[in-house]
Parts: sequence; structure tokens; C-alpha cells
Amino acid sequence: MLKARNAALASTWNLELWNLDPYMSALGHLTLARFREFVREPAALFWVYGFPLILATTLAMAFSEKPVPASTVDVQLDPANPGATEALRAKLADAPGLKVEVHDEATCRKRLRTSKADAVVVPTPGRGAGHEYLFDETRSESVLGRNAADRALLRAAHPADPVPEQRAVTEPGARYIDFLIPGLLGMNLLGGGLFGVGFAVADLRVRKLLKRFQATPMRRSDFLLSIMLSRLVFTFVDVALLLTVAHFAFDIRVRGNPLAFAALVAAGGATFAGLGLLIGSRARTLETAAGLLNAMMLPMYVLSGVFFAASKFPDGMQWFVQALPLTALNDGLRAVMNDGAGWDALPRPLLVLGLWGTLSFAVALRIFRWR
Repeated sequence: MLKARNAALASTWNLELWNLDPYMSALGHLTLARFREFVREPAALFWVYGFPLILATTLAMAFSEKPVPASTVDVQLDPANPGATEALRAKLADAPGLKVEVHDEATCRKRLRTSKADAVVVPTPGRGAGHEYLFDETRSESVLGRNAADRALLRAAHPADPVPEQRAVTEPGARYIDFLIPGLLGMNLLGGGLFGVGFAVADLRVRKLLKRFQATPMRRSDFLLSIMLSRLVFTFVDVALLLTVAHFAFDIRVRGNPLAFAALVAAGGATFAGLGLLIGSRARTLETAAGLLNAMMLPMYVLSGVFFAASKFPDGMQWFVQALPLTALNDGLRAVMNDGAGWDALPRPLLVLGLWGTLSFAVALRIFRWR
């Protein structure tokens, strides 16, 4: 009985039995067969060995050691006393490690809120030291910017001058959670579009249901558009649910034009649904579809500014990063949600999303097969 079982194993795996203990022989052949199956599967090799190396290399480039960037300090323009504004600007401009710009009060507050400025120096002629600082104490860059500006002005001050006032402000939209939620919205739209469409089409093919649809008088375009439109309905439900939780948990809201926000969500959902159709149009197995979907999603999760700013990547990569659809969507969502922007912030995101979505759907329609 034992010899018969070993002979069956050898026949199954097309291997020659080792001259060892029969139990060890079966174990050895089975283990060797598993090794060979793994080595002969390119997808398994990529996801086990290749992808972690690519991910580690990409993140290393984003967070590699770089010289400390200069702090950006704004000087608030005082229309009643432009001389005081210019005097502060001149003192700060001579200090190393500072980038100084002059803006009106509203622009300074907006730049501080959106992290484009680290601190603001406000002229206060005739009161105290003649100036005060505005900074966000919840951001380390803002505290460092305030300290750098303070050191520069103290070096230029008279020893008898009074200490300037400091006002710590927390502007809406300046927290990390305010940065994160639009990225999570974009990530949700990407995952929903790719898996909700691409994986669904591949599953219909695997279950032989597409062959039955082929026998009906429907057009391919109607079939593919119906899948995209149904996914868009679920997209708005997903976005509404996430925004509701973010509002009550973190006081996050859409501060810009709500119609512009809805247009961005619709464009993003349609674009990612088109990419999903492109992948599902030919995938014959669920494993192939899952591998292609992950290969498209994971790079964008890392590169497109979901969890940290896309500007952290080297300048040589920015042309590629900025061309990704998820980068354009995240930039547009943050502009509308955090900066209070309207339709003026949408041309570039809509152009990038439109190109990706139109090309993806056109190619998917051309190469789609029912079988």
C-alpha cells in the first residue's frame, strides 16, 4: 500500500523517488514541487520579493535625508504704515534660512492655514516691540519658522526693545487630519472604481456569464457604461458616509463650492471606473485581475499624496507624480475642502482626470471581449 502511494506521488509530480525512507521521500517530493510551483509563478515572485523592494525604495526617496528647508515667513502688509512693513521685510530678508514674502492680512491667514507659510510677522507700530507673531503651535514647521524669525529680528533689535507678542492660532484646515481626509476620499474612489468595476467584470467572465450576455442584442458600450454608472451611484454614497463621519468626529467640512466638490468626485469616480474597465476587459482569471488592480493601485497610494505630500519626492519624479490621476484628484479635493476654492481650482484636475478616463474607456471598449 505504501509503495503504491509513493508511486502515485511520483507519477503526479513527474519526479524520481529518492532512495530514502518512504515517508521522507513523499515529504521531500511534495516540498520540492511546492518550491517549483512558487518559482515558476512570476506574479508570486513579484508580490513576495519585487514589490516590497520597490515600495521600500520609493519611500526611501520620499523620506531621504535632505538639507533642512528654509522656513517661509510672511510679513503682513500694513496699508497705514508701509514703512514698518518694509523695515520688517528687510531685517528678515538678511537672515539665512528664511524665505520672506509680503501679503495682505487675508492672504497671510490663508497661507498659514494651508501650510504655505510657516509663520506670520504682523507690524504693530507704536505698541510693544513693533511687531507680533502668528503661528500654529500644532505644526512643528510653524514653531520653527516663528523661532527663526524671532532670532533674526532679535539680532537686529536694540537690547532695550521689549519682547514681541506671540499669538498661537489653529486655523481650520491646517491639521494633519484635514490633509488626510481628502486623500482617503481619493483612495476610496480609486479602490471602489478599480475593484468595483474591473474585478466585477472579471468575475462575470470567470463565471461564464459574459458569454450569455453576448447572445443578447445589447451593445458593448451600453453594457460597460451601465457598470460605470451603477458604480458612480455607490461612489456618492461612500463619499457621503465618509464625510459624515469626518464631520462629526473631526469637524471637517467642505469649505469651498459644494458643486465643484461634487464635480470632482464624479470625475474621479468615472475615471477610476474607466481604468477598472480597462483591466477587466481582458482578464480571464480573478488572480490576474487582482494582480493588475493592485499593480495599478499601490503605486498611486504611495506616490499621489494620500498620507503625505507628493512634493516630498525628488524633482525628477514630479512630472510622473503630477500626471497620475489620483494626484490630480487629491490636489483638487484639498483645494476645495481646505482652501475654500471653487471652480477656479478645477481646470487642471479635471483635465488630467478627463484624459485618463476618456482614453481608458475608449481602449477598454475596443479590446473588450465577452469570452
